[in-house]
Amino acid sequence: MNYKIINIRTSAQANPRDAVLIIYTGGTIGMVYDEDGSLMPFNFGKVLERIPEIRTLDLKLTVISFPRPLDSSNIDYRDWQDMAYIIHENYAQYDGFVILHGTDTMAYSASALSFMLHGLNKPVIFTGAQIPIGQIRSDARENLITAIEMASEKRDGVPVISEVCIYFNFLLLRGNRAQKVRSSTFAAFESQNYPILAESGIFIEYYFNSLLPHRAESHLELKNKFDPNIAILKIFPGITKEIVEAILSIKGLKGIVIETYGSGNTMNYPWFLDSLREAIQRGIIIFNVSQCSGGEVIQGRYETSKLLNELGVIGGGDITTEAAVTKMMFLLGNESGTAHIKELLTKPISGEMDI
Repeated sequence: MNYKIINIRTSAQANPRDAVLIIYTGGTIGMVYDEDGSLMPFNFGKVLERIPEIRTLDLKLTVISFPRPLDSSNIDYRDWQDMAYIIHENYAQYDGFVILHGTDTMAYSASALSFMLHGLNKPVIFTGAQIPIGQIRSDARENLITAIEMASEKRDGVPVISEVCIYFNFLLLRGNRAQKVRSSTFAAFESQNYPILAESGIFIEYYFNSLLPHRAESHLELKNKFDPNIAILKIFPGITKEIVEAILSIKGLKGIVIETYGSGNTMNYPWFLDSLREAIQRGIIIFNVSQCSGGEVIQGRYETSKLLNELGVIGGGDITTEAAVTKMMFLLGNESGTAHIKELLTKPISGEMDI
């Protein structure tokens, strides 16, 4: 890809304290209004004119922009590969990374990169905005400034953050634990099954008991293969046999993320259980997640989920749908053997679920 690269020195110091790489993929945060009142991508070469406070950070900033800004609704696994490739290729030169991304699929992208960047021991922070940077009331300024600050934060020379995160509306969340829950307020993201990692106020307070520990001996390894031959089956009252069987019979299908009720419950209709059994016998992996925000699958708590256990459906515990989808695509792309992949689905790769 023909990336646009811009180098920005935020201070007058000859040798800035640290270096942060910003990857601009698109999204609301990077939009401004032109003379006709239409939204257009912002020229990040002029970021100091728009956000002069960045000068106080004493950093070397580099911005790498995708050739064409992407609406995050158009993001797919190939864009995750591009983001991870940029980080891998520039890993030694920078102390931290900030990815500017649209909010709609940010939790998917953050989850995917958390699996791809094996051995990560530097911060990778996704952020964005609900209102474009060119508007007076935009949340872009605070989100961007604080994300950059967090991406360069060290204690005794060691990065405070060593994982993929989402920073939004004063909160730092683990990327593969976050979900977009609102579209009309600044508080777009929550992490209901895992504590927040940091909170920005007058000072930034880091919660070290929640952060993944820094592992100085780790070396970054890029694992960038994905198999997109999966589907989501959301259970709802009145779902028909024809719908279920149509999804389970998709040509080339290798995995299903099934969104069930509460703690992993489904109806116990014979035709439904038979359909799942036949799919599993054909080698399709079925991964059970709760459709409740903040829910947790405990297969066997009730009779209906006990039957799923007996069939060989894999319980996803407290994993989010976004992390489940990307984890399944990732494992199918990088691992082999149905039994092996099923086992790995039940184990955390990068803090996305509790055992």
